[in-house]
Amino acid sequence: MKKFHLARSVTSISEPVADYTKKLGQAPVLVIKDSYALWRTQTLNVSVKCDPAKAGHLRHLGWEDPSAEEFSVHRDVNGIEWEQFSAQNQIDEINRLWPDVKFKPQA
Repeated sequence: MKKFHLARSVTSISEPVADYTKKLGQAPVLVIKDSYALWRTQTLNVSVKCDPAKAGHLRHLGWEDPSAEEFSVHRDVNGIEWEQFSAQNQIDEINRLWPDVKFKPQA
């Protein structure tokens, strides 16, 4: 089953973590101090990344798709960036961007 993906830019991580945790009804599966947070619910994949210059803006939309063989990106007719990736593609991307994290989500 595909999960809808929403990625936002924020000014800090701590406030969105508290807010989105309340809204989604669960804690993030990953918080990288001052940088990034990720929630994975049954239907949603939501991430926030600290980028004060673009705070409040949509970074991209997409699909976590178990059938995706590789990470892909395209823009729709409105210029919005859409990503498609598997859970493993996302794990690999996180570990590439933050190698010290060594992210391995719990089953």
